[in-house]
Amino acid sequence: MSVLTAPTTALHPDRLLPFERELRPIARRLYEQVQHLPILSPHGHVDARLLVDDEPFADPTSLLLTPDHYVTRLLHASGVALDELGVGQGPLAEDAARRAWRHLCEHWAVFRGTPVRYWLESELAEVFGIEAQPGPATADAIFDRISACLREPQFRPRALFRRFGIEVMATTDDPTDDLAAHLILSADPTFEGRVLPTFRPDRYLESGRSAWVDDVTRLGATAGVDTGTYAGWVLAMEQRREHFRAHGAVSADHSHEDVGTAALDAADAERLYARAVRREIDPAGATALRRHMLLEMARMSVDDGLTMTLHPGVRRGHHGPTLSRFGPDTGHDIPLRGSFTDELRPLFERYGTHPNLRLVLFTLDESTFSRELAPLAGFYPSVYVGAPWWFLDAPDAVRRWRSAVTETAGLSRTSGFIDDTRALCSIPARHDMARRLDAGYLARLVAEHRLREDEAAEAIVDLVDGRPREVFRL
Repeated sequence: MSVLTAPTTALHPDRLLPFERELRPIARRLYEQVQHLPILSPHGHVDARLLVDDEPFADPTSLLLTPDHYVTRLLHASGVALDELGVGQGPLAEDAARRAWRHLCEHWAVFRGTPVRYWLESELAEVFGIEAQPGPATADAIFDRISACLREPQFRPRALFRRFGIEVMATTDDPTDDLAAHLILSADPTFEGRVLPTFRPDRYLESGRSAWVDDVTRLGATAGVDTGTYAGWVLAMEQRREHFRAHGAVSADHSHEDVGTAALDAADAERLYARAVRREIDPAGATALRRHMLLEMARMSVDDGLTMTLHPGVRRGHHGPTLSRFGPDTGHDIPLRGSFTDELRPLFERYGTHPNLRLVLFTLDESTFSRELAPLAGFYPSVYVGAPWWFLDAPDAVRRWRSAVTETAGLSRTSGFIDDTRALCSIPARHDMARRLDAGYLARLVAEHRLREDEAAEAIVDLVDGRPREVFRL
């Protein structure tokens, strides 16, 4: 028997559904309501240029392993050097790509119990028809099977995009990006679906960064505005946001270590900004300026309608030597404690009840689910609780989140699922996971006679389709 057809990891049709005999049939029926609905992905990191160029993927490693920091970080923790996995190296030679793939297969056991294993097994089986369990004996055969698939036209990026049923996919983009790739896709009558840019201005709010002066100078040059003053910075941001809106953007995404907001008067804002331009600002001044700027970002969202998403609480680049050698987003960002109630109060005092604001709050601190996020979303009409993100987008964490938030804020005050991925082939696996988990949660409410089954069927469709359309104005 071929190592690729040995029935060792065939996907169970009821995976992630409740095991209780009373619940599983209900969960099956609810899951069937959404199993084949289009994918709406309003926050992610796949490069739009991938779909413009539509070139064949080079090899299994560059498709499934290297771009996915979920995979590389756990392999690194298990003793595999990042350069052995191709991180930060650009295109790999065939022998290097195969060697990296062998590392994945040889360390397959370290992914037991993780969502990474669930996603990878789903990708191997549902995208490439491979059910053999990765391991030292199967590594080369799996690599060769995927490589052969990638030479076929049905495995090119656009074909996979269609096959996955993606209706909307958002990218994450710097404010100075010309968005040429998005324009090409929107003007191409042969491309089905929408690929939307997302305005991501983080670096331009962090005036304590060594590169900040160069960044805001480039921002001004792109916008045709003098950013030597705070007023110029505001005008440049407004103009670039309008550029993004004209290219289809529906949201502005913000990630800082905290979500503190506090207004400065005009003179203090200009004074601190001038000090930053002269590279003389101290850490306290940089924090005060950023908290004022973040409040200004909320004002802009009220004015232009871009949904504002906040996902704070990460110490990025935790390991300096790795950051220096391999760059950001290479697996060593570590969560921090979260806090929202007092930090966002100045924003809520100004805009929390404004009908134009959509504010989605994400966290990596589970203790805030029921203590802060759900109560905020349960009062402020502008607030939605973002789906479990990053380290929390695992089955058990998703269940805890759904239970903790729903008890206070209900189902409707949540964002819809967010896949937040750089790996194209993981998008359907992640969304399917969320649909199965919601089916299980709602099935329990039905079995406990807290919902009728017809209500649960309406609810699960709304979670998959209605929530993201409303929250992100799709």
